[in-house]
Amino acid sequence: MGFPERVYTVEEVKRAIVLIAKGYKHRLRVVGSQDFKHKVKEALKLIKAAKYYNFLRTYIRQIREIDGLSQLREAEVAIWANRHAVADPVEAAGFIIQKAQQMKDFLEGNLYYDKGELRAVKKRIEFLETLRDTSKKQAVKKKCEETLKRWAELMFP
Repeated sequence: MGFPERVYTVEEVKRAIVLIAKGYKHRLRVVGSQDFKHKVKEALKLIKAAKYYNFLRTYIRQIREIDGLSQLREAEVAIWANRHAVADPVEAAGFIIQKAQQMKDFLEGNLYYDKGELRAVKKRIEFLETLRDTSKKQAVKKKCEETLKRWAELMFP
């Protein structure tokens, strides 16, 4: 039994949940221009460094370049991202992890948008803290600290 092509119907969601429970991981594909692929790969290096890559591959199958608004495409198990969303590797990695958490919430039947997005933002913050604490690169640590400070100001003004 393979992972469903799309995750839209109740049966497709149930099949996806069963496979994930058995340890299924996607072979993550990045689709887009060479520049887009390069920038996403930089973000993926940070995700791997923080040991979140398996979490990502559990819930996301593809990261696709688009010209419109960046978003999670639940039925496609994909993230659609524009070039601005991946311009900075630390910000891109946080965004990707946030969308993976939203996909997880979608599959588990939890609210994953509107007020439910708070769980995804908390996952992003957790990721940034982990990346800050595990990275050996001072520039990455500094960027994480700056980003965490901005999130703290947004969440707790």
